Amino acid sequence: MHIDKELDTRGLNCPLPILKAKKALAELQSGQVLRVVSTDAGSVRDFQAFAKQTGNELLEQQTMEKDFFHVMRRR
Repeated sequence: MHIDKELDTRGLNCPLPILKAKKALAELQSGQVLRVVSTDAGSVRDFQAFAKQTGNELLEQQTMEKDFFHVMRRR
C-alpha cells in the first residue's frame, strides 16, 4: 500500500494523536493515504470513531508490540 504521509504520535495520549492526524489529513489531497503510529491503546477505538465522524476511510489498523498503526485515506 502506498503511504503518502506518516505521522509518529508515540508517547502522546488522547486526544493528541487524533488532533495531529486531523491536521495531517487537512494537508493531504483527496484520496491520499496517512499512516499514524501511536502507543495509546485507546487510539484504536478513537480512530474508528474519527473515521465515522469525518468521512475519512479507515483502511487498516494493526498492533505490533506496543505500537498501534492506523491507515486512513482522506475523503
